[in-house]
Amino acid sequence: MSNYTASELMVVRAARELKDGDVVFVGIGLPNLACNLARLTHAPNLVLIYESGAIGAMPERLPVSIGDPALVAGALSVCSLPEVFLNYLQGGRISVGFLGGAQIDRYGNINTTIIGGDYHHPKVRLPGSGGACEIAILAQKILIITPLKKRNFPERVDFITSPGFLNGGNAREQMGITAQGPVAVVTDLGVFHFDRVTREMILTALHPAVEKKSVQENIGWEVRYADDLHTTELPTAEELRIIREELDPQHIYI
Repeated sequence: MSNYTASELMVVRAARELKDGDVVFVGIGLPNLACNLARLTHAPNLVLIYESGAIGAMPERLPVSIGDPALVAGALSVCSLPEVFLNYLQGGRISVGFLGGAQIDRYGNINTTIIGGDYHHPKVRLPGSGGACEIAILAQKILIITPLKKRNFPERVDFITSPGFLNGGNAREQMGITAQGPVAVVTDLGVFHFDRVTREMILTALHPAVEKKSVQENIGWEVRYADDLHTTELPTAEELRIIREELDPQHIYI
């Protein structure tokens, strides 16, 4: 099956990072598609938790916001936003958090605060953290899904909103953060994982028909490649059918 879009491939590849039984803190957009695709394929026991308070959500249609009533119908329970963060995230019950950002650097640090200048006088002021900083610190592991563009992948972010591995090495542990941190960055050109020692991103998979030079042209540092660099497996016909017919038939996100 070769007739797919870059967004569909990102969704499929991100879904494959999820394991049956994971408890996932998920938002709207491509992460939402990835989680629901995993739930309908290889991970039927995936537990989806949305910031708005839907616990164990099983939406029959694609929710258009975290306040969509579709998240409540069939959910295991519904609670307030503070209870989600206190009882589930701070309680250590979230195994996977999905995040994205305006900037992501080689150590998985995420910036959603400012671009350029300093904090008080930036060139662009962004929405800020929301709950992303807490998710980055407290979820057991983090998955990042975003297109690979050079302006979004500088060697160092302009501001660390949500910590990845900070300066690399054991800097995260030295800050007292016990959760694992970023484990994968899924882009439209390939997939990165993180070196266990240096904690910097390593390209582990190239998407079909993508060349190394395309990755290097769209990132702000010298790319490291895994010794066993491979090509991403194509989406299956069933995965594409679920995305197109069940999850996003109106092509809102794909």
